Amino acid sequence: MKDINASADHRILRGKQTRMQILDQVQATVAAEPKVGRIVSVMIGDTAEVAVYIRGQARAATQVGIPFDEQVWPADITQDDCKRRIQAMNDDPDVLGVILQRPVPDHINVRSLQSAIHPLKDIEGMNPASIGNIVYNDVALAPCTAAAAVELIHATGLSMQGLEVVMIGHSEIVGKPIAMMLMAEGATVTVCHHMTRSVAMHSRRADVVVVAVGKAHLIGKDMIKPGAAVIDIGINQTDDGIVGDVDTDDVLDVAGWITPVPGGVGPVTTAILMRNAMVALQRQKAAGWLD
Repeated sequence: MKDINASADHRILRGKQTRMQILDQVQATVAAEPKVGRIVSVMIGDTAEVAVYIRGQARAATQVGIPFDEQVWPADITQDDCKRRIQAMNDDPDVLGVILQRPVPDHINVRSLQSAIHPLKDIEGMNPASIGNIVYNDVALAPCTAAAAVELIHATGLSMQGLEVVMIGHSEIVGKPIAMMLMAEGATVTVCHHMTRSVAMHSRRADVVVVAVGKAHLIGKDMIKPGAAVIDIGINQTDDGIVGDVDTDDVLDVAGWITPVPGGVGPVTTAILMRNAMVALQRQKAAGWLD
């Protein structure tokens, strides 16, 4: 197995540069603001895997100058108590945005809590209102992973107008938002899922293939058009470590660009979270929430 992250191959589309560009822009925006509220991270129960993501978010917030408040709520907290706490944060002008970390305990309805976070404080873009706005081409507070994938397509330099894109995976927080965001920019998008009769028939004609399924090495070079961009959002734990939904070594033989896993979409996702926080700040000011 090749060490893709150590390779200097120009076809490997790493997220580091795009992340740095976004965070630099956010840092400049924060520096120009007289006051910036805090981001509140909520973890329900103590999960080591979730703590890794929180540390990455905290580092990004520190880098750009946004206060970051890590809260761990008891694993046996009730749904009603969670909602009361979220409502208090909605009403608190010192809270800029709320992140509800996942997974949550089985007795908690995560979708209900995501809906409870006010859309103007929903910096993850998970509130149904935030996702619904994408249909109307309001993509400024889109789900972070979806927005990160779109940013990396931009990084290829390909023109979005008329771009043939195949989205493999149709989840509510990744696949569907990506499709809507790309259509808003003029791309022609085909969405494939587990009932699609021949995924390869669609993917082989695409200029860009985006994959978010959660099945290790699902996509090989026989499914990719030579020169196409491949955006791999999958994260799968295997005996060989973390791998994506794309067989990167195989697909690299034909792809024009390909994101590594890890090191591709992931680093950009956290930067998008910080950018969303600045969008939230501007919208809260416009709504008269802040002095």
